[in-house]
Amino acid sequence: MDAQSCQDILENLYDGLYIVDRDRKITFWNKGAEKITGFKNAEMIGSYCWDNMLTHVDSEGSFLCLGTCPLAQTIDDGMTREAEVFLRHKEGYRVPVFIRVSPIRDLNGKITGAVEIFNDNSSKIDLINQIDQLQALSMLDSLTGLANRRYAEIHLQGKIKEMSDCGCSFFGVLFIDIDDFKKVNDKHGHDVGDEVLKMVSMTLKRGVNGTGLVCRWGGEEFVVVVPVGDIHMLQSVAERLRILVKRSCFSNGQHVVSVTVSAGATMAVPGDTVDSVVKRADKLMFQSKKLGKNRVSVKLE
Repeated sequence: MDAQSCQDILENLYDGLYIVDRDRKITFWNKGAEKITGFKNAEMIGSYCWDNMLTHVDSEGSFLCLGTCPLAQTIDDGMTREAEVFLRHKEGYRVPVFIRVSPIRDLNGKITGAVEIFNDNSSKIDLINQIDQLQALSMLDSLTGLANRRYAEIHLQGKIKEMSDCGCSFFGVLFIDIDDFKKVNDKHGHDVGDEVLKMVSMTLKRGVNGTGLVCRWGGEEFVVVVPVGDIHMLQSVAERLRILVKRSCFSNGQHVVSVTVSAGATMAVPGDTVDSVVKRADKLMFQSKKLGKNRVSVKLE
């Protein structure tokens, strides 16, 4: 197989793949990488991974490109690495990816760079069928693409019935509100405000990674239903979502906008209704607002 054939295969891989030299300058960026990140080949070739265009963060929200970068470590010690991280899509939202990094060596065994292969680590459920069903039932929010309040109420009703049948608590509810969203609209206009809403929506949706339901409750409010065993697990999910939103930003060349969220987290308990569990989470969200915003408040019942 000649070099051109090998390049064609790499170019058309379903997975994202890019290659860097020893200085971490990007020399190859395939179509899979374009699809997953939104960044085109022409935008990435010649740039450096430490230019922080993808701004990889771990589940704690720590920036990897400015510190413990797997690529840099592999170039330094020649070890292969795997990690689950969140990259920033060109549109601003976070995408969970599984990355694999390997060194590239010349004929003498000297490390000349590294290759990173990554794939979208989102849930592999049939999203197209789900969206078609939600649209048919008018249960999809037209702006964000999330399930709307009507669907959230029906979903919660089903979960509460399951809980009543088994007699135990097994899911939690998050009520999330974007902090100072009116200021975003007043300063940048409603078009930018809409893009920020979509950015936050996608970050929340990708942040739960198929293990929960994210709904737009109304305005800049979101309800997230998460299958967890206890309040500590729920708080961990809420903190991860809060950090991922904080680490995201929307940019259109004229405006760069980042926001934070305040959240309330509560476990559903036997005897709850849709109204009671949502109101409890909502009240806790307002507690987060009063305590200074950009935080999570939790309570069992």
